[in-house]
Formats: sequence, C-alpha cells, structure tokens
Amino acid sequence: MMVDLELDELKREFLAEADEKVREIQEKLEAEQSADVLDRLTYLAHQLKGSGGSYGYQRISTDAAELEKAVELRAKDGVQPGIDDKIQQHVFNLRAEVDRRVKELGN
Repeated sequence: MMVDLELDELKREFLAEADEKVREIQEKLEAEQSADVLDRLTYLAHQLKGSGGSYGYQRISTDAAELEKAVELRAKDGVQPGIDDKIQQHVFNLRAEVDRRVKELGN
C-alpha cells in the first residue's frame, strides 16, 4: 500500500510540473514566434515527452512528441499551411490530458 501512496505522490509532483510546462507553452504561443521561443517550446515538449511515459502517461508523452515535431518543423520551415493549427491542437490535447489526470488522482 505504501508504494501506491508514494507513486501517487510522485505522479502528483509530475502533473504539477507538467501543468506549469503546459501553461508556459500556452503563454509562449501567444508571443512572437522567435527562434528563442521556438527553442523553448521544443525543450518543454521534449521534457514532457520523456517524463510522461515514465509515469505511465502515454498520451502526454505522445502529444508532447507530436508537439515537439511540429515546433521543430515550424522552426525549420517557417509558417507552413496548417502547422500552427497542428501546434495548437497538440497543446490543447496536452492541456486536456493533464487536467484529466490531475482530476483522476485527486488532491
């Protein structure tokens, strides 16, 4: 039983961090899409991709991986048709999944 409580606590910490990262991603998307902003978005998405799976949150990991790919494309090729919509969709999915998982664990 102790292991479950410890794991839940670790998951809570991860989700709190994920929530902050998704908030920062959302804020950055409203800013000018400079190289620095795109680098930061890639970094945040990469972190979520890596840690999401470790805590058993495959959807967070998958959406973060897709977001990372889309932002890298945006950085490399500039504005392409549909790329910004794709980025927004992945961020929307991440936000929804993090919120859902936080509710599920309860606090």
